[in-house]
Parts: sequence; C-alpha cells; structure tokens
Amino acid sequence: MTKLDFKKEWRHLYAPSAQEVVEVDVPPMHFLMIDGQGDPNTSPAYTEALEALFTLSYTIKFAVKKSAGGVDYGVMPLEGLWWADDLSVFTTADRTQWQWTMMIMQPDFVSASLVHDVTQDVARKKNPAALPLVRFESFHEGRAAQILHRGPFSEEGPTIARVHAFIEAAGCQLTGKHHEIYLSDIRKAAPAQWKTIVRQPMR
Repeated sequence: MTKLDFKKEWRHLYAPSAQEVVEVDVPPMHFLMIDGQGDPNTSPAYTEALEALFTLSYTIKFAVKKSAGGVDYGVMPLEGLWWADDLSVFTTADRTQWQWTMMIMQPDFVSASLVHDVTQDVARKKNPAALPLVRFESFHEGRAAQILHRGPFSEEGPTIARVHAFIEAAGCQLTGKHHEIYLSDIRKAAPAQWKTIVRQPMR
C-alpha cells in the first residue's frame, strides 16, 4: 500500500523557503478545529485541545487505512490561528488573553460522516476531555504570504515583520488571522531546530 504524503503534494504550502517570503493562494481545505484562549505554555485547555485533535486525526487515519480500498497517509502537522481583541497583548507577553484555533488538515476523502463515526468511537474508548469541542469544517484562506521560521517561537518577531513588510511592499493589507504551521515535534527537537511556517493572509 502506497503511503500518501500531502506535505509533498502541497509542497508550495507546507515546505516554503526560509530565505524569502513568498505569496501563495491557499485553496479551501477541511480541518479538525478547536477554539480556545490562554497561554499555550500553561493552559490546560491548550494541552487538551492538542490531545483531542491528534487522537482523532490518527484514529481517522487508521479507519481509512482499514476500510475497503483503504489508503494510507501521513497525518498532517498541527496548525494554529492566533489573534486577540487587544493586539497589544502580543507585545506585552500577556498570553492569558491570546485566542487561538488549533487545527489539523484532513484529506479530501475524509467525510463529515466518517469524522462523526470516528468521534463516537474515540468517545467510547478514550474520550479526551476536549473531544466535544472539535469541529470539522472547510477553511479557505486564499491569498497569503509565508516563510519558514527556524528557531524558538520567542524569536519569531523579525520573521513576522518580514512577512508584514512583504505584504505592505506589494501594496496590500493584512487580513484574517496570524497563521502558524508547526513542522517540528518540539518535545524532541532542540528549540534552535524548530521549523514553523509563518503565514499571513493578505488582500
């Protein structure tokens, strides 16, 4: 059985250069999503959200693989949309006011009915605390600018500034929410080796 790698299939979206900001057009995709608020380093809600998203994503993957005409594929990386009612909290380090949507992209052949059935199965067997908060929906980001950031999250400032400067130089405006895609397992990799895609919608 061939294993599909959607990060390679969508290479222009999930494997950008770290050298230059590029413009991309992100098509509609389906995601498992959870909304929340609080410091991702200390908030139980954030930890519970990740547990629910990954548990459900991997269970869906194995259900697809075992089905008739099954397909194997790699689970996509965690992604996050970040915002706040008062944007100054991003510069004052008041992370308690950070709002977020954590999400994992699902292949086109994963249907809403499959997600529903697998969610019920996960609820019976493991029942992660945030499972009732997971939703499955389409997200269309559209036109955006992005670059790969290497290093800890605390050093993203200059990278984000480059993305914003690129958008302004193109005569466009920032729109939507700050978007990050986490390509590294931060539990295993050293912070200096962390790879994060920084993406910002534009118009």
